[in-house]
Amino acid sequence: MRRKIYGIFVAGGSGTRMGGDLPKQFLPLDGRPILQCTIERFLEAEPDLKVITVLPRTHFQTWKSLCTTHSFHCPQTLVAGGLTRFHSVQNALKKVPDGAIVAIHDGVRPLLSAELVRRMLDRMQDGCRALLPVVPVVDTLRSRIPGLPDPDRTKVVAVQTPQIFRSEDIKAAYTQAYELSFTDDASVADRYGIPLAFEEGERFNLKITTPEDLVLAEAILTRKR
Repeated sequence: MRRKIYGIFVAGGSGTRMGGDLPKQFLPLDGRPILQCTIERFLEAEPDLKVITVLPRTHFQTWKSLCTTHSFHCPQTLVAGGLTRFHSVQNALKKVPDGAIVAIHDGVRPLLSAELVRRMLDRMQDGCRALLPVVPVVDTLRSRIPGLPDPDRTKVVAVQTPQIFRSEDIKAAYTQAYELSFTDDASVADRYGIPLAFEEGERFNLKITTPEDLVLAEAILTRKR
C-alpha cells in the first residue's frame, strides 16, 4: 500500500547572516519568496504532498500575507519553530501520522529539481527507511586541530536535504534527548539505529544563508532559463 507523503519545510530561523529585518526565507528569488520557490519544487514532484511549514511564530502573518500577495494557494499546516532546528523538527513531527513518508527539507534550499524529489520518494516507497542526498567533497580538507590527520575527501560526502524517512521511525528517533551532535535529521536517525541509504544529490542544491548565496541562486536560475 502506498504511503501518504508529508513535507516538513524548516524555516524557523531569523536569518541573521543575511542581514536586514526580513528573514531570508521570505526574501524574493525569481520574483517569489524563497520559501515558496522551495515548496513549489516539491509540489511539482508530488502534487498530493501534505505541507507542514515551520516558521518563527512572530512571522506567521508575514508568510500568510506573502502567500496572498503571490497567489500561492497551498494548503499547509504552520508550526512554530523551537530553540534549535532539532526542536523545530520535533514540533513539526507531532503533525505527522505513523505509516507515512516524511521529507524534511531546509526552507531555503529552492534550487533542487523535482526529479531528485521524485527519485527519492520512489526509493522510499520501495522499502528504504531513511534516504539522504549526498554529493562528493571537491575541496581539500584540512584539520584545524594540531596533530590530527587531514580528512580523506574520498571517504566523505557532503549531506544535503531533503532527508526522507518512514514517519514512525523518525518520530521515534526524535524522542531522544537533544545533543549538540544532532546537526541534521540523519544524525538523529543514525544515533537511534535507523539504517541510512544515500542518493546522488545535486551540486546546485545549495542552502541560501548569505547575500552571496542569493546572488548565486539568481545567477543559476538565469542560466537555466
